[in-house]
Amino acid sequence: MLHTKRLLVVKNTIYKVLFISWMMFVTFFSLISLSGVETSGIDIPHIDKAVHFTFYFGVVVLGYLALSRRNSTIKSRSKLLWHMVLFAVCYGIIIEVLQHVATTDRHGDSLDALANSTGALVGMLAVRILFFRIPSLK
Repeated sequence: MLHTKRLLVVKNTIYKVLFISWMMFVTFFSLISLSGVETSGIDIPHIDKAVHFTFYFGVVVLGYLALSRRNSTIKSRSKLLWHMVLFAVCYGIIIEVLQHVATTDRHGDSLDALANSTGALVGMLAVRILFFRIPSLK
């Protein structure tokens, strides 16, 4: 039993480190200047929207994994998931405002905020499908 508890603590710690690292990654690449980076070989229309979607999908999934408790009720896990979505949407809006205000060559975009929010909502759906299964009665 003690070994299992230790494994759960390690697993939870790993998810927390991954979540914090992901948030640092998202923040860094959302606010860094990319003016000197050569991207002439990559010309996919609206690829930045897919990147925004992926960033905030990851925020919700990793945030849920980092903060959820295995033995908690479905209601408390559902509440946590909605809080993660709200956090991700607000964080995405703050980043877009910071891009407009605090950077010289980046600008905030409402379509980026929409892609962020969509990624967060799809992340919520993925978590619900993967982790909120109702056990079979068989």
